[in-house]
Amino acid sequence: MAKTAEKTAEFETIEFPSFDASKATDQIRAFAEKSVEQSKEAYAKLKTGAEETQKALETTFENARTVSSDLSLKTISAFRANAESSFAHLEALVGAKSLSEVFELQTSFLRKRVETSVEQAKDFQAAASKAAEKVSAPMKTVFEKTVKELKIA
Repeated sequence: MAKTAEKTAEFETIEFPSFDASKATDQIRAFAEKSVEQSKEAYAKLKTGAEETQKALETTFENARTVSSDLSLKTISAFRANAESSFAHLEALVGAKSLSEVFELQTSFLRKRVETSVEQAKDFQAAASKAAEKVSAPMKTVFEKTVKELKIA
């Protein structure tokens, strides 16, 4: 029994750290408030980003509509010019009085068609490049702004 009494005495001398519930509550409250504040900030950034993206998409779609209309009109104009040129050539061929005149008309027509086709292709390529830049500009701006903000953060 003496051994048991000695062991009990040993346990009585061990002290456990005291736990202050009010400090823990304050720490939990501070952590929760900080988390709520960070969530509000993240939501505000997300909302702003979504609104900017929506505006950029609306602008992009409007630009795409305008640009496609312009390209369509340019294409129709080229087709019209080509058809008028072909009909004029056909009339000239019908009015030709000799085979040598037919060859001369045909050679001249083909040379003009190649030159016209090259010019039309250059014009269409330039218009398509401008169209691509105009359509992609709003999204490019938003993307660059987002990347810049991410680098800052």
